[in-house]
Formats: sequence, C-alpha cells, structure tokens
Amino acid sequence: MSNFHPLTFIPPQLKYLQAQLWLQKAWFDPVFVGLDNLDSTKPALYVGNHTLYGTLDGPLMVLGLLQHKGIFLRSLGDYIHFRIPLWRDVLWQNGCVAGTPENCRLLMEAKEHILVYPGGGREVMKNKGEQYQLVWKERTGFARMAMEQGYDIIPFAAVGADDAFDIHYDAQDFQQSALGRWLTKTGLSAKYFRHGDNFMPITTGVGLLPRPEKFYFAFGERINTQHWQVQADNKAAQWQVRTQVEDAIYGMMADLFKRREQDYATWPLWRRKLTKR
Repeated sequence: MSNFHPLTFIPPQLKYLQAQLWLQKAWFDPVFVGLDNLDSTKPALYVGNHTLYGTLDGPLMVLGLLQHKGIFLRSLGDYIHFRIPLWRDVLWQNGCVAGTPENCRLLMEAKEHILVYPGGGREVMKNKGEQYQLVWKERTGFARMAMEQGYDIIPFAAVGADDAFDIHYDAQDFQQSALGRWLTKTGLSAKYFRHGDNFMPITTGVGLLPRPEKFYFAFGERINTQHWQVQADNKAAQWQVRTQVEDAIYGMMADLFKRREQDYATWPLWRRKLTKR
C-alpha cells in the first residue's frame, strides 16, 4: 500500500486510454448527457451507481470525461482490491486508490475530481433482481467527507451495463447450498465473503461475452455542501445529503431508460439482434 500514495500518481495520456479501450468503446458506443454540468476548473466528488462487475462502463466513463471535458477522475476503490497482486497495479495505473477517509481527504485537498461508488463491491456483486438498484446499506461516508471539506457533489447515473449479462446463480443461491450453509455455520462466509457480499455471480450474455448494450451516462447539477460543513459529523445531516444524491441518481436513471427506448430504433441491426429488447 505504501507504493500507492494518492498524490504521486501521474494521469495517463488520452491517446493511451483511447488505445486501451477502443474495442470496449466500439462494443458499447457510450452516450454522455449533462456534460454542461461539469467544469474542469471546479473539482467535485462524482457519486453514482455501480453496475454488474464494475469494469464494463466505469473505464469508458473515465475516458469520456477526459476526452470531452479534460477531466480525469481519481477513483476510490474497495481496499480489498489492493490486497490482490497485479490487479492492484492495474487499478493504480488507472488512477484508483484505496477508498479510505485519509486518501479521500488528500485528494480533496489537492482539488482532484474524485469518483466514488458508495455501494462498493456489494453493488458490483449483484443478486438477481438488483439491476439498477443502489445498495448503499447504512453508508454515509461520502456525504460526510464532502460536507467536511465543503466539496461539491455531482450525482451521475449509468445505464446499460446491468443489461449486458443475465444472472443465473448469485450469492443467495450459494448461501442456500450445502457448501454455503456450512461456510455460514463455520463463520468462514463472514470472514472471506462478507456474508455473500463478495460472491461473484455466474452470468451469461452473448455466450460468455457481454451483450453490446449501448451505454448511457448522465451527470446532474452539482450539489454545494459548503453550508453543511458545520454539520459534517451530524448523522441526520449526512442522510439528508445522501438522500438528495440518491434521488438525483434515480431520476437520471429514469430519464436514461426513456432515452434508450427512444434511441433503440436507430441502433445498428447487429446491436439490436444481440441485445435483449
């Protein structure tokens, strides 16, 4: 972890990201809405919904903001990722650091544009029927950090990735199995799987590949938190900010679903044939 100090990172060049993600971009053809709400000179905490597996649309959103607005997002990730050799290096090379309060504070003091998914790994490891649901449990840490630093929050919504796969076997199925019940009884499930939160669902799309769903990203109006600074440690105030952000995300999701349905007829035939609608 000592090699991953947030302020020693040097952002990759746009051409590097474009070369790295060209196939992914062609497959999902992302659309960006609300870019006028973003300003590269006004850093903010970008808060949104995490999608299944978490690796399909996040990198494309980072690329899109760099390409269209000159904004490079510094991601806060689950600290568990940084215990995995090689994988942690991939994350670091793309600007991600462990999502600790200390790292978040350092990035805010450096006036970085910061990306956080309050649902974390649990929202990535979805169960059947949880598509496009915010699974934030009792977490208000992102609100507290923004309030403490008087940092603007920009809510965003991502639509498409949760439709790229069908979930056939999830954490609930595993926990009900003989092995799952034994792991729960012995305490191993809590220790290694966070009671199932870290169980990777088994899915299919176009075979093992994700369906070429068109991805949509929407960015809402920035939420100023400076007037909340004196109440940063007030749990009720944190929940007020959290609720405002949640409502904005769900509202943008609804708008994106409508836009997607309107756009569907203009999708190339190959894309329509390989997607679910």
